[in-house]
Amino acid sequence: MSRHDFQIPVSFKHRVCFTREAFATGNALLADLLSEGGGRRVLVLVEEAVAEAWPELSKQVEGYFADLGFDWRGLTVLPGGEEVKVDDALVNRVWEIIDRQHIDRHSYVITIGGGAFLDATGYAVATAHRGVRLVRFPTTTLSQDDSGVGVKCAINGFGKKNWIGAFAVPYAVVNDFEFLQSQDETTCRDGLIEAVKVSLVKDGEFFSWIQSKVEDLAELEREALEECVQRSALAHATHIAQGGDPFETGSSRPLDFGHWAAHKLEQLSGFSVSHAQAVSIGLALDTLYSARCGLLRECDAERVMDVLDGLGMPIWHDDMDQRDASGRRLIHEGLEEFREHLGGELTVLLLRELGRGQDVHHLDEGLVDACLDDLKRRHRIRHAEDGEEVESADAS
Repeated sequence: MSRHDFQIPVSFKHRVCFTREAFATGNALLADLLSEGGGRRVLVLVEEAVAEAWPELSKQVEGYFADLGFDWRGLTVLPGGEEVKVDDALVNRVWEIIDRQHIDRHSYVITIGGGAFLDATGYAVATAHRGVRLVRFPTTTLSQDDSGVGVKCAINGFGKKNWIGAFAVPYAVVNDFEFLQSQDETTCRDGLIEAVKVSLVKDGEFFSWIQSKVEDLAELEREALEECVQRSALAHATHIAQGGDPFETGSSRPLDFGHWAAHKLEQLSGFSVSHAQAVSIGLALDTLYSARCGLLRECDAERVMDVLDGLGMPIWHDDMDQRDASGRRLIHEGLEEFREHLGGELTVLLLRELGRGQDVHHLDEGLVDACLDDLKRRHRIRHAEDGEEVESADAS
């Protein structure tokens, strides 16, 4: 009997780029990226909503690659939105396209769309041939400032968010700011919540900047929006590359601040609450809890609430009040599901100050309930001041 332990050092290059009109004649960014890897075969997948918003996109993309002499394997328009993560239908369809077009591990699959579309297609690309080169083009604020620059991909399973997935570093991520114009205003604004989140856990100065620009950001002023997206994306990518645990083998996940409740809320709502809105509510909850348990100054918690209010972000949804037969809020189940998803000991990040977090391993259920009651009260006051009905609070 013998045992032999080997270290397997693996290094990845995580390319994150920012540009405008990536497929315009004369923009060499994408061509240079692909030439760097040596492959020539290219397949493009585009989310339906993006194709509808940019009817000239297909012709522009095909022309871009034809002019450069790449082995063009076509562009396919596919459905997107959170519903494509509910089952494996889209994943199977992408696998079929990859097989039919003879895409191999040295080929490139370019995916253009929002976060859910990138998640599902990315999972298909990561598992075909055990991993094909993926180039992501995030098109929403949320995907450009957070998930699109990440190294994860997933679909839902057993009614739980991101239960089936993988860690896979994309060959490159290209944030083309022009695509931000393809969103409706609510989606565009809601996506800023991940910038707020990363500023709270990583960069207090960035949070202060967001607070100072809250009116411009709420109005989606272009310069402020693009700067916010870029700073957020780079903060996320820096943590992934330099935080010491890119594939989350440990139990600490600072970039998931506010997410234990957010993921459960999405599930409780039947995924009718968007990820961005759920994160806003989860972030508000964990910020209040941080203050009420004595970690964070109350005045700093109020600064966070002011920013959420200024951006029009929700802090409450009636599904947070769903209860079991004993009267216990179902949202509390999210903590154990979060622990199970991470593995190991329950680890939740709270705020010690704006820009710095602290891991804790227990949340007091009674205090969580008190914070939820406070959020519900604040929500009712906010909507009463706006002259709105508050009996049935939706995600606003």
